[in-house]
Amino acid sequence: MFIDRTKIRVQGGHGGNGVTAFRREKFVPRGGPWGGDGGCGGDIWLEADESLNTLLHLRYNPEHTAERGRHGEGSNRAGRDGSDTTVRVPVGTQVFDAESGELLKDFTEDGERWLAARGGRGGFGNAHFATSTNRAPRYHQDGSEGEERELQLELKLLADVGLVGFPNAGKSTLISTISAAKPKVADYPFTTLEPHLGVVDLGEFRTFVVADIPGLIEGAHKGAGLGDRFLRHVERTKLLLHLVDVSSTSGRDPVSDYETINRELRAYDARLAARPQIVVATKIDALDEPERLENLRRRAEADRKPFYAISSATNKGIKELVSAVARTIDEISDSSEYEKNEVRAAS
Repeated sequence: MFIDRTKIRVQGGHGGNGVTAFRREKFVPRGGPWGGDGGCGGDIWLEADESLNTLLHLRYNPEHTAERGRHGEGSNRAGRDGSDTTVRVPVGTQVFDAESGELLKDFTEDGERWLAARGGRGGFGNAHFATSTNRAPRYHQDGSEGEERELQLELKLLADVGLVGFPNAGKSTLISTISAAKPKVADYPFTTLEPHLGVVDLGEFRTFVVADIPGLIEGAHKGAGLGDRFLRHVERTKLLLHLVDVSSTSGRDPVSDYETINRELRAYDARLAARPQIVVATKIDALDEPERLENLRRRAEADRKPFYAISSATNKGIKELVSAVARTIDEISDSSEYEKNEVRAAS
């Protein structure tokens, strides 16, 4: 199950109490105060882990509390500090304050750590308060409580390429053809109900990552169909592949579909609509009316967008498309414009 939103509650460990104690030993007159300090409570850390790709493990385990510090003891012995607790999250997770909605942390690299809740301070024992004028203090300090907060976690997948288009445009079939990902493929709308990632091997240790999200329909930015819930997963991508079904059996107008999806992208986020985009005509093996393909080609060229026609069923045009995608990603990564934009910081 793919879970990309969840709430968790984190609480640092309470600090241990100090203790009031006096040294009472044979042959040690007036031993004086000898109460030790309490230990500090443990902290809660969030850490990015690239081996995770969902927040499912936190949906059913939302409460995270660090170990409390031990109380001080006699003989001026300090209590042990509480152990820290580490909560692992997928790379691409954004952390928001559940009450204010403020973005607190955006995890973009494996191994990145963030202090989510600080543990309480340990209290002082009475030995700490001894002075030249107060040689036998009969009081100590209690430890403070650990920090507690509720966090909203949202996952945005990190990928180089995002696939967008209407349901049944051939997105899942394409990602299963060019990578080892095996999403469900069927001939009914909304076959894809959750995002999928696929790694495309270019050889010579070069790869790029493709994200396939559920299909969009008109009004998606208002919640129609599966709505815009999953569009966040292509916000960080460098390149969009806009897949359009041109088969004669689809019963749809390719140019109208192309224009509708671009409107939805603009309505969701103008920056996403302005992302570099390659238009891909799919299912050309089932094309009986060549004008459908040519109309879409002319429309894409009018928008100055690269255009490719493919058939995932017969692999026609797949090699050329993959080469074009790899080349475009390299160009985007090397350009100064990409260094200045906010793709990885989109929120």
